Amino acid sequence: MSALPVVLAGARGHGRWHVANIRRLERAGLVRLAGICELTPLTEQEAGGELPEQSADFGALLDSTGARVAVVCTPIPTHTDLALTAARRGVHLLLEKPPAPSYAEFRRMADGVAATGVACQVGFQSLGSHAVPAIRELVAEGAIGEIAGVGGAGAWVRDEAYFRRAPWAGRRRLDGADVVDGALTNPLAHAVATALALGGTTRAEDVTGIETELSHANDIEADDTSCVRVATARGHRVTVAATLCAQRAAEPYVLLHGGSGRITFWYKQDRILLQRGGHGPEEYQYGRTDLLENLVDHLTTGAALLVPPEETGAFMRVVEAIRTAPDPDPLPAAAWHRVPGESRRVVPGVDGLVAAAADTLSLYSELGAPWAPRTEHALNEVGAR
Repeated sequence: MSALPVVLAGARGHGRWHVANIRRLERAGLVRLAGICELTPLTEQEAGGELPEQSADFGALLDSTGARVAVVCTPIPTHTDLALTAARRGVHLLLEKPPAPSYAEFRRMADGVAATGVACQVGFQSLGSHAVPAIRELVAEGAIGEIAGVGGAGAWVRDEAYFRRAPWAGRRRLDGADVVDGALTNPLAHAVATALALGGTTRAEDVTGIETELSHANDIEADDTSCVRVATARGHRVTVAATLCAQRAAEPYVLLHGGSGRITFWYKQDRILLQRGGHGPEEYQYGRTDLLENLVDHLTTGAALLVPPEETGAFMRVVEAIRTAPDPDPLPAAAWHRVPGESRRVVPGVDGLVAAAADTLSLYSELGAPWAPRTEHALNEVGAR
């Protein structure tokens, strides 16, 4: 098999990870970095080796390099148009999460890509973990009984400079376009997508209702301390709580509540803890399939894609509910403080609230957080396109 030519759009910021990953697969003989699309060309050091062709014109670069695959890691509002630019040229896609800033843009992207027949993988790397099928097998075997609900917890720290990393950072809208760069939709989007997936709620029609509580301690438009509760067609709830204002950073996780046990999945570590009646705690460690490697495998051997767009429809319902909710409430000054010497804001007690939300499937307001905003109910019309 000859190495597939790949073009990367967006090679700085998180794109640096993609540069390193493409170079890794290049050394394995699977791909070749044929082009980089950036407004300012990369140096050889930034490119991690010999410079490929570079251009700020994505379509022209795809044409001139003969790319078979494009990796799109650009600002959220550009995802749909760049994905369609590639798809109309027959170029297959790895599209960073969130795949679009609104459900309408997601449908435009997903339907447009499907019409061209190209393959598209959405970059929820956690869904490449081998722990995901292992957990599904445990659930199917009845290891923890019937699923009663799924919780997700993400307690991270980000300094104030994080929200100045790009013009769109921390924004809900920019120049009239949706951005929706909130804690649940971007930095901790994996917690939402993974919790939904492990509960069997992946497609848009699997969601029957959504409640959101959105707030921010930082001086931004979007949310940095928020929670969401999703009602599902399966009859259970999925509650995910997130903050970028934790006292200390913790590993994010998803918690499956069963009638006779529970499974905790630390998705960045590919590690699970199984707790069930009549057994001691059982801990397991798994490997992970890289999503670009899976896309290449799909194109060369016909292997199934791990995260096709339709399997992120439920996540996009959550994005849409957050987009259309009232603007997040600024937390009162008494609810947060700056950490001396670190230029970051902390909401005291939020670490425990995030864990309690995942544990009880409750929203911040139900847990007694004095600063919790009003709950916004956003009921989805099942089947709406």
